[in-house]
Order: sequence, then structure tokens, then C-alpha cells
Amino acid sequence: MERLTLIKVGGKIVEEEDSLNRLLDDFAALPGHKVLVHGGGRSATTLAARLGVESRMVEGRRITDLEMLKVVTMVYAGLVNKNIVAGLQARGVNALGLTGADMDVMRSVKRPVKDIDYGFVGDVRHTDGILLAGLIQKGIVPVMAPLTHDGKGHLLNTNADTIAAETAKALAPHFEVTLTFCFEKSGVLRDEHNDDSLIPRIRRDEFKTLVADGTIQGGMIPKLENAFAALETGVHEVIITKATAIDGLKGTHIVK
Repeated sequence: MERLTLIKVGGKIVEEEDSLNRLLDDFAALPGHKVLVHGGGRSATTLAARLGVESRMVEGRRITDLEMLKVVTMVYAGLVNKNIVAGLQARGVNALGLTGADMDVMRSVKRPVKDIDYGFVGDVRHTDGILLAGLIQKGIVPVMAPLTHDGKGHLLNTNADTIAAETAKALAPHFEVTLTFCFEKSGVLRDEHNDDSLIPRIRRDEFKTLVADGTIQGGMIPKLENAFAALETGVHEVIITKATAIDGLKGTHIVK
């Protein structure tokens, strides 16, 4: 089975020119089949402020009312996505920018209201791995924006980590997939203030212990839960690392 590398990068990396150029150079240099999934939250917050649209966050999740949905669509599917696509084309990578609505590649349902009404936020229900695999086999490199749709004409803001994990799972029957989550730290750390305290490998039983003793907390918990869910549905390997280390040689390797 051919190998495929799926890189997920946060908005902070793709929103600043220097870090974006370094990422695109490194991504273009990766051998074989690949996919890029990106965020763009800071740019959305900045544009929303300029347009007089209030940004509301609950536990790191954006409340997406109709006005905010317009902003994130402009930023994620437009400005950020097309900047990345143009940058990759300049580096000889035949990139194609996609939201979940394009070719019905990823469909979601609007998150039901429980304690919090998140608004136009999607929970993924189906990803067309056959269609994506066909594009990739033709030498196309998908660049996925964090937006999906419900099949009824509505776009939905969707967490980029989730989009990365769902894309990896959908491609797992077709490729040997390595899913790499990139952020500011060198990986999962025992001490978040000490970059040298990297945990090189984490198994599920160890993950539970590290959560129980408080070593792993906050936004890292859902990131790791996504990682283990991906492994259990056929993804070959999951790595959490810095955006400057997408070759997979460093960082924390999540194993079954």
C-alpha cells in the first residue's frame, strides 16, 4: 500500500508570512502522496473585529452565528486557503483547495443544542475517501479548509483537528496514512513550560494515566482522543509535533 502524509497546521502557522513560507517549503519537500488541513482562527477573529462582528469562544470553540459564519467562510475558504494553494503551486505542488461542500467531500450535521448553542458548527458524519483517493492518485494535493456542509445548502464551521482525523480515517483503506498534528510545541510535554520534557511515545493506557495525573490537560485531551480514534479506524501512525518538524522524525508518536 502506498504511503500518504496528512499534515494539520493551526491558523497561527499559516497566518504569518515567515512561518507559512517555511511550512510550504517543508511540505513541498515531503515525498509521495500528501494532504494539508489548515485552521485560520486568528485571522477570522481579526476580520470579525474590523467588521464589527463579536467573537465568542467557549472552551476554545468558536460560537458561530450567521454573521460569524460569513466571516469564517471568507477567511478559511478564501484568504487562508487560496494563499496556501498559490504558495504550493509556486513550489511545483498541484494543490486543490477544498471545503467539505466541494464535490460533497465532507458532510456534517449541525451540532445539537445542549448546554451551549454553538450555532453553525458541524459534526462530521461522512467523508468521501474514494473521491479524495482518486484525486490524490492523479497527483493532486488536497488543501482542506475547516468548513463542511449539511447537504441542505448550509455551510458549517468545523474543527480543523476533526477534519484532519476524519480525512485520515477515510483515506486509511486506500493508503498507509501518517497523520501529523502541528502546533507551537515540540510535541506532548510533561511540563508545558519545558520543551525538553517531550514524551516520545504514548499508548492509550498511558494516555489515561497522564490525564488522571494532570500531565495532559485542556485542548491536548481532545487532540489525543482524535488521534487514538484515528488509529482504531485504520490510520497507520499519528504524530504530534512542531510545524518545523513535519518530516516525522521528531515529536510525540501516538501508538495503539
